[in-house]
Amino acid sequence: MPAAMLTAALSPHPSTTNDIVSRIAARIHWGQTGGLAIAYTLQGDCERIRIPPPRPPQRSDGLWGHTCFEAFVAKPNSTGYIEFNFSPSREWAIYNFTGYREPAPLPEAAAPEITVLRKQTELEVDASIDLPRSPLDKAAPLRIALAAVIEDSAGALSYWALRHPTERPDFHRRENFVLELQSFDEQAGMGK
Repeated sequence: MPAAMLTAALSPHPSTTNDIVSRIAARIHWGQTGGLAIAYTLQGDCERIRIPPPRPPQRSDGLWGHTCFEAFVAKPNSTGYIEFNFSPSREWAIYNFTGYREPAPLPEAAAPEITVLRKQTELEVDASIDLPRSPLDKAAPLRIALAAVIEDSAGALSYWALRHPTERPDFHRRENFVLELQSFDEQAGMGK
């Protein structure tokens, strides 16, 4: 099956720029079994970035308060969406929303697989996630927003996203969901 991979560059919010990170690129595509595979590659001075140390993979809230990578996934004509957080510590979080910042009960979801590769000038965080059965499914295309929070050695945060439509960083804004990934079923049909 040919993998339709989307690639994108994240940019810092104008109010939170710094000279530590020179680039954050992201890639997203369907995995072989219908989960999403997301890879973030940060280039910069990793010695000046607070990168959480490795921990056992587990669900944890508040990851966005430190270096963390995020994905927001929705159906194209829905107000609801799911937020995924991936920490370099290998901790993760999932949140469900019925509309803009309107929390909803969490759907059943498996823990993502997170791998981390750290070098002096590069940090790569790869996450493989199975989509919750509801409200998302692999039979429909998806609208996606990708983002990152980067904490420097002094504790200051910079906010990176595909778009910054507001004066303050806000990853939840629907205007950020600029990537469209064809459905897994459409992609699978291309390989037949």
